[in-house]
Amino acid sequence: MTSTDSASPAIHPREGCGLHEAPMDPLQPEPQLNDNEETELYSVSWNQDSGCFAAGTSHGFSIYNCNPFKETFRRDLKTGGFKIIEMLFRCNILALVGTKINTQYPPNNVIIWDDFQSRCIGEFSFRSEIRAVKLRRDRVVVVLEHKIYVYNFMDLKLLHQIETLANPRGLCCLSHHPNTSVLACPGLQRGQVRVEHFGLNRTTIINAHDSKIACLTLTMDGLLLATASLRGTLIRIFNTMDGTRLQEVRRGVDRADIYNIALSPNVQWLAVSSDKGPISFNQSSSNALEPLITRSANPSSSFSFLKGVLPKYFSSEWSFAQFHFPGVTQFITTFGSQNTVIVVGLDGSFYRCSFDPVNGGEMVKQEYVRFLKTEAASR
Repeated sequence: MTSTDSASPAIHPREGCGLHEAPMDPLQPEPQLNDNEETELYSVSWNQDSGCFAAGTSHGFSIYNCNPFKETFRRDLKTGGFKIIEMLFRCNILALVGTKINTQYPPNNVIIWDDFQSRCIGEFSFRSEIRAVKLRRDRVVVVLEHKIYVYNFMDLKLLHQIETLANPRGLCCLSHHPNTSVLACPGLQRGQVRVEHFGLNRTTIINAHDSKIACLTLTMDGLLLATASLRGTLIRIFNTMDGTRLQEVRRGVDRADIYNIALSPNVQWLAVSSDKGPISFNQSSSNALEPLITRSANPSSSFSFLKGVLPKYFSSEWSFAQFHFPGVTQFITTFGSQNTVIVVGLDGSFYRCSFDPVNGGEMVKQEYVRFLKTEAASR
């Protein structure tokens, strides 16, 4: 390749490499850390079904199960920590990106790690720092600041290269339904989102906001896209097939840095976390995606569907329920079962909260765990 951000994948032999459920019996960490030793937490990220999350630390990485909450395994390395840990559902395959102080795994390399065999099965080297890595069962996606590379998982061959506007946050998301292959990322213009439907060989350009994109997420099937801009006041929902804007909901009137947008599996709820502290929710007027197809009336919604017009998807255009956190840190959130949300912070905290699906208001904390003693938390 002639690009400045060219990649040189060094493919390791894959004989005997298969997908296994995440091992529950962790290997002995090396070296063993004192529980009182402070650790810097670089990143936290959900797996594709939000049942687990990975934590990249200054000593290695850990994987945690959400319900019930427990650490499933941990790797502590002498060489240094990892800034990016990407899981593939609950299997043994992980994508790892090290830090600048990691003597073995630098921040411009992606390691495809098989934890079942405790070995590297693939490696990509780039000339610039990696901003994000995304996995699905058939694809490996590597995000650099100005370019995205899409590889076939089985042989690590390059399939697509996508140019983007400067993307220091590494914004990119994938669908995870086996019948759809959708990728969303920033376009080449400010406020623009590019959506690739790989199975349909179709590209949709969505002019989502006037200012730069700060956060985006797809539903599991990739049919809906939620976006926020750097202003952080509005969340917009789009149909990825034709780029139609279905609705917008308002987080607030003051500027905010949006950390995370989550859509519940049935697309009934939308959650947003920001630097303003609360996690806020908006309720959808539907329990599933049928309104996009049938456009039938929903008498329980405060927005009835007009004939020939796509529905107002979320019935509350302002925040419906909230949860406020002590201190200032970055949080990511997802939906649990039975009207609960799960929140993980870069201060090493884990929350499970419940919300009233009828009346909304302040959510109730059901569970709190300090899963990691971090430097940020001790200050």
